[in-house]
Amino acid sequence: MRQSGILLHITSLPGPEGCGTLGQEAREFVDFLAQAGMSIWQVLPISPTGYGESPYQSFSTFAGNTNMIDLRTLVEEGLLSNLPPFYTQDMSRVDFPNVMIYKEDMLRLAYREGRAKVKAQQEAFRKEQAHWLEDYALFRAIKRHFNNLSWMDWPDEALRKRYPDAMAFYRAQFADEIDFQVFTQYLFFRQWSALKAYANGKGIQLFGDMPIYVAMDSADTWANPQCFQLDINRRPRHVAGVPPDYFSQDGQLWGNPLYAWKAHRKNRYAWWLQRLSAMGSYFDLIRVDHFIGFANYYAVRYGSRTARWGRWRIGPGRHFFERVKKALPDIGIIAEDLGAVNDRVRKLLRFCGYPGMKVLCFAFSGGDDNVHLPQHVTPNSVYYTGTHDNNTVLGWWEAAPDYEKGRARYVLNMKENDHICDKMMEAVFMSRAQRAMVPMQDVLHLPASARMNLPGTLGSNWLWRMSAQALTPELARKLKELNVRAKRA
Repeated sequence: MRQSGILLHITSLPGPEGCGTLGQEAREFVDFLAQAGMSIWQVLPISPTGYGESPYQSFSTFAGNTNMIDLRTLVEEGLLSNLPPFYTQDMSRVDFPNVMIYKEDMLRLAYREGRAKVKAQQEAFRKEQAHWLEDYALFRAIKRHFNNLSWMDWPDEALRKRYPDAMAFYRAQFADEIDFQVFTQYLFFRQWSALKAYANGKGIQLFGDMPIYVAMDSADTWANPQCFQLDINRRPRHVAGVPPDYFSQDGQLWGNPLYAWKAHRKNRYAWWLQRLSAMGSYFDLIRVDHFIGFANYYAVRYGSRTARWGRWRIGPGRHFFERVKKALPDIGIIAEDLGAVNDRVRKLLRFCGYPGMKVLCFAFSGGDDNVHLPQHVTPNSVYYTGTHDNNTVLGWWEAAPDYEKGRARYVLNMKENDHICDKMMEAVFMSRAQRAMVPMQDVLHLPASARMNLPGTLGSNWLWRMSAQALTPELARKLKELNVRAKRA
């Protein structure tokens, strides 16, 4: 079955609450996808954001981002009596600082006014998700108490190292705050489940993103130190990144803790199976970010200022995925295999059989052997015009060197009046790839100012929001015609 879809993160939806939510606008986007002949909605990680508001640096791999909770739905359900409007100077960008204050104030009000009405459902949710929820709720309560300090800097060593007496003391001291955190997670996943059911009912699959690494300052690392390469003081020995390349002479120093793969293997990958099982319940398809790291991963000594002097180490490889396939045979994994792909990565991907990724924006540098060119894309692929880490197609085109523009015109068979975004979408949709994906910015022909993320930078990422007037019947018809022509409708 040939499919197509759009990449649009939840926070990029329009709406009156400062960022996109799981409410009315999300359902309207599902309706638009169905009208356009699409069958996939891809989003970025839905976990609570941490450093730099990046969804790839989250306080928990299991938890939901409560900024996405739709407050209007809480009013309709009688959990919130009053909803004052959210004010910001520019609703076309996410004003994260003010959104977080507004959402927390409203959710605390809902906790006071409405928690008794959902107590039984909340307790059932709490029991069902106890394997991650109790540690996460305590983690957030303690971070709030210590002014959001990283857990590595909490002044109580017994708490950092999770001594039983300290854990019991803080659980008792912050019982109400823990209950609030559980309440908000219950609300998030109730709304998420409702949205997923609505999308699936319209024939739309939710395609989610799972970063390979977790954040150092996360409940995952604090609660599971045995899973990571930490020293006796719970500090990382080495951290994740990628080496220098064409795009960065210093490489990228991500700073995430690396996995203690020997310990995972000894434990039959129990933590990983819990994580993948959770992702499989949240999403119909899962993009596993940086799949390369399962074959070989790049380790940089903790405290290094750049990623220049790291070294490659061997990952868990086939042994890990043999266990995954046996325990979770129906999980829908897509491998993000972009970057330093070597024979070890290629062999692992062939063994797994998971679809890989190709990106048309990468196709026009080099020669005819470029693997991202349409003629080299295989059916077992997900083909993109670009991703959240790339410039928009129009932004790329406006900055591309003449050689790449010439190659693109030739490969795409562009005529004088053709628009680069339309020709790129057409090439991706008409390709042999089973799944064709396009960021919403490219559908809307938006320039570089609509770019979602510029890797290695802080302060201006993850902010873009779609206009409330963007989803027109004319645009749906245009996409439907392309899908019909490409036999993807």
